[in-house]
Amino acid sequence: MADAEPRLSVVIPAYNEAARIERTLQRIVEYLDARGEPYEILVVSDGSTDATEAIVQRFAQAHPQVQLLAYQPNQGKGYAVRYGILRARGARVLFSDADLATPIEELEKLEPYLDQGYPIAIGSRPLRESQLVVRQPFYREMAGRAFNKAVQLLAVRGVHDTQCGFKLFTREAAQAIFARCRLSGFSFDFEALFYAQRLGYPIAEVPIRWMHQEGSKVRLLRDGLRMLRDLIWLRLNAWRGVPKPTQEASSIPRD
Repeated sequence: MADAEPRLSVVIPAYNEAARIERTLQRIVEYLDARGEPYEILVVSDGSTDATEAIVQRFAQAHPQVQLLAYQPNQGKGYAVRYGILRARGARVLFSDADLATPIEELEKLEPYLDQGYPIAIGSRPLRESQLVVRQPFYREMAGRAFNKAVQLLAVRGVHDTQCGFKLFTREAAQAIFARCRLSGFSFDFEALFYAQRLGYPIAEVPIRWMHQEGSKVRLLRDGLRMLRDLIWLRLNAWRGVPKPTQEASSIPRD
């Protein structure tokens, strides 16, 4: 199955995730193995300085579907996601956070939308049908809601949750979108969906089960201000239209 063309690529950005990356990989591998379809898991080490890379390499020796992509220095989560997605070979590409706040089994809720013809299906926490098993601290949840209102006003209209770390794309849509993305920090989610709408890709917003996990790399004040800056930058540059693919994307060999 490791040599077959993957039906699914799972891209996991990882920065100093030694404490949980093996547990995450074990859970995903067990789930995907049970499905019986070819897949690959791309763990992108974003300049990790702990044992993340050694753990992934050791795990990959026993599980050839797992591949480590690594570089130095740390570039930001958006860069890591883009780096992995542009190298994914699967017909469908799932981006998942390393903490599995959205359990891998929730993939089954997103896939039917791609079967129906949607190029993108995203997990969404604010929807009434979503199950927030463990909620974020109140102040983080309120800040997130307020920020999303700004995102809807300035960039991604009609989407209630741009920041959930569980998004499924067709490979064609993923390549077209992320080849145009520039932002390397936590703003990459709304940038990607902004370009998706500009490129004419419909987005299915799907209720999911979600559990807050400790250890978030997002610092509310510092990163919140940076994301607001990026949102304003994206809005001010919207008049230029959708950017052309980056040189990085153009240089990656295609199968």
